[in-house]
Amino acid sequence: MKLSTRSNISPFIVMEVMAAAAAREGAGGDVLHLEVGQPSFSAPSGVLEAAHAALRDNRIGYTLALGVPELRQRIASHYADQYGQSVNPERIVVTTGSSAAFLLSFLALFDPGSRVAIASPGYPAYRNIMKVLNIEPVLIPCTVQSGFQVTPELLQRAAQNGPLDGLLIASPANPTGSMLGEAQFRALAGHCREQNMVLISDEIYHGITYGRPAHSALEFAPDAVIINSFSKYFSMTGWRLGWMVVPEPMLRAVERISQNLFISPPTLSQYAALAAFDCHDELKRNVAVYAANRELLLRELPKAGITGFAPADGAFYLYADVSHLTQDSEQFCRRMLNETGVAATPGVDFDPANGHRFIRFSFAGSTVIMAEAAKRLRLWLGSED
Repeated sequence: MKLSTRSNISPFIVMEVMAAAAAREGAGGDVLHLEVGQPSFSAPSGVLEAAHAALRDNRIGYTLALGVPELRQRIASHYADQYGQSVNPERIVVTTGSSAAFLLSFLALFDPGSRVAIASPGYPAYRNIMKVLNIEPVLIPCTVQSGFQVTPELLQRAAQNGPLDGLLIASPANPTGSMLGEAQFRALAGHCREQNMVLISDEIYHGITYGRPAHSALEFAPDAVIINSFSKYFSMTGWRLGWMVVPEPMLRAVERISQNLFISPPTLSQYAALAAFDCHDELKRNVAVYAANRELLLRELPKAGITGFAPADGAFYLYADVSHLTQDSEQFCRRMLNETGVAATPGVDFDPANGHRFIRFSFAGSTVIMAEAAKRLRLWLGSED
């Protein structure tokens, strides 16, 4: 059987780490899961109650391709409440997770051969979805000097090799947790306008920040494409529900593509998510646990000799420089899992060029798990104090 060339993309390595961790557990070993960006909390109680009500009322048929109108209205209200931005509910597109939102936005906005800039390190599915669609991901090397975020200067340098058609940003970012400040956001939005580049903003970690709230690109670029999800802050990963805010000229194209690829987003998840925006008290308690986990790891991992971290201003990750311990992050993570039971993700998943020197720890689990993981790493790396 001959496979398509577009299928020849890199694996999503974190999923392979999860498989190795599952194999260890299947053989009777224990695993401390710091590899996957999945909240350890259940969906909020109000969401579960709404799901039960939807099942009882048999609200499980197809919906409109763009989502149920009530949810679109509720999401639009969220932008007024959270960011002071008035958004027409007609511009809201409910999607099958943020993954479908990325696919829809790339298909609607870019032709094969288009060049789209993304930060490196960054979420690997960005570049892999683009490659499947024959869109060229232009990886912008980002370091601590730029706060692990793209800058207009870095974009100008990348454009010397050919014009850029779009920019995809994430704030807070995966894997680094770095965030864009107001001045940085304004500069990037202005650069995209001047260069006629589409701006896509991944905002799925909004709500999970430490010290300052995250800005939405809508505050600086009303024509930006916004992508968000119920997976992270709302703790609804397996419900596979996300959303987009799109400019009106883009809406019909997204609707046509969505009708044909997905028919509609998951119905039960949509009716359940109607209650999610009324559960902030419960969700903020979850974020308080993430904050405690973050503080614990930032305090305890240096005792194991792991000291260099990206600025973890949001999300639930620590992106750690381990170049003094290894130049092969994949092998290092395999050894760490096999010898300590601590699962983490090698940096090569997020940065093909320099990720061999980094690993990502997720602190989305319980504080007890974080403490035990730090203890094992201290023992493993030879620091018992």
